[in-house]
Amino acid sequence: MELQLLNEQGQAASNVAAPDTIFGRDYNEALIHQVVVAYQANARSGNRKQKDREEVSHTTKKPWRQKGTGRARAGMSSSPLWRGGGRIFPNSPDENFSHKLNKKMYRAGVCSILSQLAREGRLSVVENLSVEAPKTKLLAQKLKGMGLDSVLVITDNVDENLLLASRNLPNVLIVEPRHADPVSLVFYKKVLITKPALAKIEEMLA
Repeated sequence: MELQLLNEQGQAASNVAAPDTIFGRDYNEALIHQVVVAYQANARSGNRKQKDREEVSHTTKKPWRQKGTGRARAGMSSSPLWRGGGRIFPNSPDENFSHKLNKKMYRAGVCSILSQLAREGRLSVVENLSVEAPKTKLLAQKLKGMGLDSVLVITDNVDENLLLASRNLPNVLIVEPRHADPVSLVFYKKVLITKPALAKIEEMLA
């Protein structure tokens, strides 16, 4: 498998050899869906709380007598059937949303995403990406010159200048190879990988 090597003008200068085991896999939609859903679920925290019938502030007095009123029998106003009553199965802060995903499945899913990005021409390689100063304008001009508006940049070392320059760009995310998650890979229109980061990705997913 060969990936495009872009110059600073965003033009394909040459090609870079990449292993087929990572960038030449078949598209597995079911596996990619499972990996993305599991990643989002594992990042979710239990931060919602509802009250059951024991916790709501209601009297325990019987609203009316059992028989003779013509109304349905009722024991107390905290019943889940009543407005303002407790929930039958309330949400709790310790709720667990995590999905179990094997390491082999996760790696295979990421490889399938990278392979599809390469086939669609959405994945490219550059020698290096850096800015002289922590200025958003400098990075924006450089990416615009390369024809990139929505891009995930994977670099081997995110220096301070690059990090500060990218913070105010809503459609740009710069991460190290170990932080390249499947959701970001799917979300951004283009993925740009530096040559040293490409070697790290090959080592991680081999």
